[in-house]
Amino acid sequence: MNLQGLGTILLLVVSNIFMTIAWYGQLKLSEMHISDGWPLIAIIFLSWGVALLEYSAMVPANRMGSNINGGPFSLMQLKIIQECISLTVFTILCATFFKSQPIHWNHLVSFAFIILAVFFCFLKS
Repeated sequence: MNLQGLGTILLLVVSNIFMTIAWYGQLKLSEMHISDGWPLIAIIFLSWGVALLEYSAMVPANRMGSNINGGPFSLMQLKIIQECISLTVFTILCATFFKSQPIHWNHLVSFAFIILAVFFCFLKS
């Protein structure tokens, strides 16, 4: 793996942390009764603000990593990597912040299949 590929993956991790917070952080605020009484539009704007940070890492990651721009990954590989990172970040954040949502064996098996998808995506056809 070259530095361009590693940089791409690191930016995708940062992006997916913000994405997961944008999508599910509002549920944690609700669980903690912080956002009780907030109108839905306020929750949406808060999530959009966090999502802006996600896009600030995702767009450069895709530009840097894409073989269209001289990067090491095809579009399909970028998407599969992103999905794998997304599920990894989600699983870690869910296990850390949403203790009432336990991770079961079938979730782990599902994740193993995603890892297999990454493996197959990188096989030469």
